[in-house]
Amino acid sequence: MQDTALILSGLIIGAIIGLTGVGGGSLMTPLLIMGFGVNPAIAVGTDLLFAAATKLGGTVRLARERLIAWRAVGLLSVGSLPAALLTMAVLQHLGPSSAETEQLIRQVLGVALLLTALATLHNALASQRNKNAVLANNGLAGAAGAADLADTANATPAHWALPVLFGALIGSVVTLTSVGAGAIGVTALLILFPRLAIQRIIAVDLAYAVPLTLFAGLGHASLGQVDWHLLGLLLCGSLPGIWLGSRLLKSLNPQVTRTLLSTLLATIGIKLLAW
Repeated sequence: MQDTALILSGLIIGAIIGLTGVGGGSLMTPLLIMGFGVNPAIAVGTDLLFAAATKLGGTVRLARERLIAWRAVGLLSVGSLPAALLTMAVLQHLGPSSAETEQLIRQVLGVALLLTALATLHNALASQRNKNAVLANNGLAGAAGAADLADTANATPAHWALPVLFGALIGSVVTLTSVGAGAIGVTALLILFPRLAIQRIIAVDLAYAVPLTLFAGLGHASLGQVDWHLLGLLLCGSLPGIWLGSRLLKSLNPQVTRTLLSTLLATIGIKLLAW
């Protein structure tokens, strides 16, 4: 019965990811902790590998379309991967299953969910204003050809250290909670790389999350904090769920779905902080 519930949960969250682009760690981790009673550290470790597997396919597709600004991905990874390693060392020092670690994960997860809710709401409100610009950018990309998409000039930040520092911050938060590389990442990247087209911002956000979640997930696995059976059940539900959500996207208002999602994330975040 629980296996069926886990597959169904993966299906629903996969559909939400397909509809909004957000919801992997933001919903899966708290659901595993609060809904299924999974140890917080195991929930985070399992969800990190769940995210890596899910986002890899999208990254491959975007790479083939030459939409990924690899310079930006590299700068973010320079900060995020060492930060993930350092965070894993701290978790190992505290003890993966200690009460202190569980409380730390819950608190940081609650804050991360509140920030994700704000970022999701911001993106929902801004998406209508950016709609015409996105369409124009897509048209320009098609007209300019591969040479234009391969250009990395717009992936140069005001200062190289800014994406490195942001990557370090997100690397620590993602390793602790599996949350942060989605809506928060897109919002921050819009500030760090204001000259990048929105579709390339999303591509960068997806691409740098793959090595980060894989690296952090394998770190959790080395500490015995991944439930492989649980991971398989979630993927069985999420893969068709993402397909379903992407099909429903055309018939639903994205502003409405993202606004509802931000409310849900804020509610869960507050409950975790009060737990």
